[in-house]
Amino acid sequence: MTAPAAERPDTSHQGHPQRWLILGVICLAQLTVLLDNTVLNVAIPSLTSELHASTADVQWMINAYSLVQAGLLLTAGSAADRYGRKRMLMVGLALFGLGSLVAGLAQSSGQLIAARAGMGVGGALLLTTTLAVVVQIFDDVERVKAIGIWSTVSSLGFAAGPLFGGFVLDHFWWGAIFLINIPVALIALVAVVRLVPESKSGQGQRPDLLGALLSTIGMTAAVFAIISGPEHGWDSGRVLLTAFLGVAVLAGFVLWELHIPNPMLDMHFFRNQKFTGAVAGVILVAFGMTGSLFLLTQHLQFVLGYGPLEAGLRTAPMALTVVALNLTGLGARMVRKYGTPLVIGAGMSCLAAGLVAIAVLGGGDGGYGGMLFGLIVMGAGVALAMPAMANAIMSAIPPEKAGVGAAVNGTLAEFGNGLGVAVLGAVLNARFAALVPAAVGAASLPAALAAADGPAARARIEDAFAAGLETSQLVGAVAVLAGGLLAALLLRRAERVEAADASVEKPESDASQAGDRAESTGPAA
Repeated sequence: MTAPAAERPDTSHQGHPQRWLILGVICLAQLTVLLDNTVLNVAIPSLTSELHASTADVQWMINAYSLVQAGLLLTAGSAADRYGRKRMLMVGLALFGLGSLVAGLAQSSGQLIAARAGMGVGGALLLTTTLAVVVQIFDDVERVKAIGIWSTVSSLGFAAGPLFGGFVLDHFWWGAIFLINIPVALIALVAVVRLVPESKSGQGQRPDLLGALLSTIGMTAAVFAIISGPEHGWDSGRVLLTAFLGVAVLAGFVLWELHIPNPMLDMHFFRNQKFTGAVAGVILVAFGMTGSLFLLTQHLQFVLGYGPLEAGLRTAPMALTVVALNLTGLGARMVRKYGTPLVIGAGMSCLAAGLVAIAVLGGGDGGYGGMLFGLIVMGAGVALAMPAMANAIMSAIPPEKAGVGAAVNGTLAEFGNGLGVAVLGAVLNARFAALVPAAVGAASLPAALAAADGPAARARIEDAFAAGLETSQLVGAVAVLAGGLLAALLLRRAERVEAADASVEKPESDASQAGDRAESTGPAA
C-alpha cells in the first residue's frame, strides 16, 4: 500500500528537477533568519536613546529571539515532519515577516521584545524546515554539496549581521533593520508556494505533546542559563536554578521519549556511532568558532584598539573563507574521494590549527597579520567539517525524521555556541585573575583599566588580558582537536560496521535467491 501523494516527498533518485532554484529560495530565507541573530547588537545605542530602553530591556531584545528559537527547535522539527515541511516553512516565513513588521514599528521596549520572540518562533520553523527540504530534494550524490551551500549561508549570516546592521543604521533609523525582512519574506513565501514540493511523514501517529512541552521548557531553561552565565556569574542563584531546571526537565524528556512508542526524538539514534560522532563534531566546531570569535572581538577592541565596526570587518575573513570554499564544492568533492571521517578529521584539525595560530601569532603585540592567517585556516576547517557533519547527522536519521534531524543539528550548534563562550570566557577570566589579582573586582577590562593606577598598571592589565586570551584559545584548540579525532574515529568505526553488515547480508541474500531457484525448478524435474 502506497502513501498518499501529499505525504510522499516529490523526489526521485535524480533529485527534484528544480532543486537548485529551490535551494536558492531556501538560502534566502535562511540568511534573513541568521542575520537577525546578530544584527541588533550594533543598534543598542539607538534603542537606548529612542525607546528609553534599560540595560535589562536591551538584553531581552537581543536574547528573546535566540532563546525562543533554540527552545522550539525540536518541537518545530517534529511538527514539520508530521504536518508537512512545506507547510511549516510557509508558516515560519509568515510568522517571521509579521514579527519583523511589528518589530520595525515598535514604540516601546515591551513591544520590541514580544516581536523578537515571535520572530524566534518563525526562525525555529525556518531553520529546521530548510535543511529538511534540502535532504528531501537532493539525492545522495549532490546532497553534501547542497548542504555545503546551506552551511555557507549560515556562516555568512553569522558574520554579516553586524556589518549589515551598521550599514542600515548609517542611512536609516533602527526600525529599517527589521522592515527590510518583509519583502524578502514575501518573495520567499511566493517562491516556496510555487516551487517547493510537500513532504511529511505523520503516518497516523499521535503527536507527542508532552515531549514537545518538555523539550521546549528544558531547552529554553538550559539556553537561558548559558546566556545569563557571563553576566550574572556561573555560581549565581539565578544561573544555577535555571541550569538545574533545564537539566532536570531534559532528563525527564529523555525518559519520556524512551517510554512512548512514537517519540518525537528517538533516543536510539544515539546508539548509532555515525550519529554520535557527527553530534560530537557539531558541538565542538560551534564551540571553537563561536568561543574564538567572542574572544577575538574583545582582543581587537581592548588590546589592539579597533572600533566595533572595524573589529567586525577584521573577523570577516573566516566567514569569507567558508563561503569561498563551500561555493567551489571542495568539501563535497573531498567527501566523495576520501570519505566523511577523514574530511571531518582534517577540518577539525584545521580549526584547531587556526586557534593555535591566533594564540601564538596574533596575541599580545603581534598585530593583525597572525590573526588573519589563523582566521583563514579556521575558515578552511569549518568549510570542510560543518557540511560533512550535517550530512552525517541527516544520513544517520531516517528520511521521515528529516525535520527532527535538522532540529538536532541546530540544537547542538546552539549548545556549542553557548559552551564556547562560557568555557573559553571562564578560562580567560581565570588566567586574568591569576596574573592581576587586584583587578578581579572590576566588571570588565575597560573598568579595570579605568581603575588602574598609572601607565605601568594599565600595561600590566593589558598584558594579563592578552595572556588570558592566548591561554583560552589554546584550550579551545585542544578541545576541538580532541573532538575532531573522536568524531573521525566513531564515524570510521560506524562505516566499518555498516560494511561488515552489508557483506553478511549479501551472501545470505544470494543463498536465499539460490534456494528460491532450486524450489522453482524442483517440480519440473
